[in-house]
Amino acid sequence: MSLFETVFIARQDISSAQVDALTAQFTEILGQQGAKVAKNEYWGLRNLAFRIRKNRKGHYVMLSIDGPAPAIVELERNMRINEDIIRYMTVRVEKIEEGPSIVMQNKNNREERGRRGGFGDRDDRPRDRGDRPDRGDRPDRGDRDRDRGEIRT
Repeated sequence: MSLFETVFIARQDISSAQVDALTAQFTEILGQQGAKVAKNEYWGLRNLAFRIRKNRKGHYVMLSIDGPAPAIVELERNMRINEDIIRYMTVRVEKIEEGPSIVMQNKNNREERGRRGGFGDRDDRPRDRGDRPDRGDRPDRGDRDRDRGEIRT
């Protein structure tokens, strides 16, 4: 049998429970066609790159499927009919990756990092750098203002 990965985007205004129900429905359709879902990942509610059918966000779900091509055709037909599905894409893969996908790995890394340090935190930023003069002490500034006819006090 062939290996496939399908990612679909559900509308933003349905709940996570409804997304799980859609995933279960699609898994059942695949099972009836002789395919099995090897991996199922819910990527969460994410921003879309552009508006699709008046939606700015969508629930992303990825299914890794081991089954025949007619099962994928039936799955895509049902996704086309379902009004809760905004977009879907199926690709054929050589092997199903073990463990979490790249999207889930990045999501976990983001949660583990915590709050960023450095200049992003206002409390840690140095107040006086000392290596550059104050704006009022710039010798060329007064000359430029006088040349334009502006009086600087």
